[in-house]
Amino acid sequence: MPASPNETQIGVRIGLSVVIIALRGHQAVVLTTHAPDGASALPFGPFDPVKDRTFELALRDFVAQQTGFPLGFVEQLYTFGDMGRASPRATPGPVGAREVSVGYLALTTGSHADTGHDARWTPLFDIFPWEDWRKGPPALLDTLRTHLLDWVAQDAKRRSRAEALFALSPDARWNEEKVLERYELLYEAGLVAEAARDNERDAAILLNDLPMASDHRRIAATALGRLRSKLKYRPVLFDLMPDEFTLSSLQAAAEAISGLSLHKQNFRRGVERTALVSATGRFATDTGGRPAELFRYAGPDINGASAPGLTLPGQR
Repeated sequence: MPASPNETQIGVRIGLSVVIIALRGHQAVVLTTHAPDGASALPFGPFDPVKDRTFELALRDFVAQQTGFPLGFVEQLYTFGDMGRASPRATPGPVGAREVSVGYLALTTGSHADTGHDARWTPLFDIFPWEDWRKGPPALLDTLRTHLLDWVAQDAKRRSRAEALFALSPDARWNEEKVLERYELLYEAGLVAEAARDNERDAAILLNDLPMASDHRRIAATALGRLRSKLKYRPVLFDLMPDEFTLSSLQAAAEAISGLSLHKQNFRRGVERTALVSATGRFATDTGGRPAELFRYAGPDINGASAPGLTLPGQR
């Protein structure tokens, strides 16, 4: 039925984006590419409702084309549709169309692969440096504290949020899962480059962090928070591990994702209680010290609902 003269037709452009996380050394990394303006971006492309049979098939096709990287297991994260988002890679539509992006999370062991395309593996803590507490509170937290308290002023609600999310008060506990909430608070306070860009003004401070195109850093924050949460109730960490690994490398992987420094003996006892790993009888000799025993994942299917996660037993 055609619109009446008093009705405004607003089209919808559909885009798909994916946060592909892997491990490189003792760092969590994410596959990034570049937006047309040169800004760092997640792999992102259009969904064509006429040509594409499913969102996931469209996602797999354009990620392979953009990055040369074949996707394995993916899960849908969230649908992002805030007013004002825009990307030249979304489905073509009328000028001023509302853009909706469906975000996905993918985990892989393939960070060693050379994509040969406009893509690179970027450390997650380059994008979110305030999320790395493996050596205690990050150095930039003092800078953030100063600027957040200036922003808070006399607003009790702002103060409560800032203190809780960034553990600013002595009795506040750092909650590693609140990645998205922390990024959104920094955006609201005007302390990340995207806020300055979207409001056409200069950045308030320099955090030595990596801004991203459109709202891609918000999507990446959603993915990291989701993954940190899932560590505790699903064996997703093994999606990032090679077929055989030492318990030290498994702990380093958990620390690289959670951003926490974990107690070695408690972590190992937790792994043993889950019965998710079994010894291979072989030893790694490239550990720089005594040979370490190699283990393999021995639980049910990684994506099975009955498989437990790993406990994160406090900081050492």
